[in-house]
Amino acid sequence: MARIPANFIDEVLARVDIAELIGKRLTLKRKGKEYSARCPFHDERSASFFVSPQKQFYHCFGCGVHGSAVGFLMNYENMDFSDAVE
Repeated sequence: MARIPANFIDEVLARVDIAELIGKRLTLKRKGKEYSARCPFHDERSASFFVSPQKQFYHCFGCGVHGSAVGFLMNYENMDFSDAVE
């Protein structure tokens, strides 16, 4: 399997709107410049999962999971890295 060049991955991440990508899978609520939701990776009653479109990452203050759009797809959709980039 060929390696995916780092500059290609950077370009993909720059093109993706992480809030839109995650918003297709979770119900996001606007909180200032960020969005919040209940974390899909652990059971919780209140929203501790935040998405930052400006910084292009997500973070859960409850369970500590965080990452980029690629990482979210890998965790949420159970994809491998190359499928998530694609």
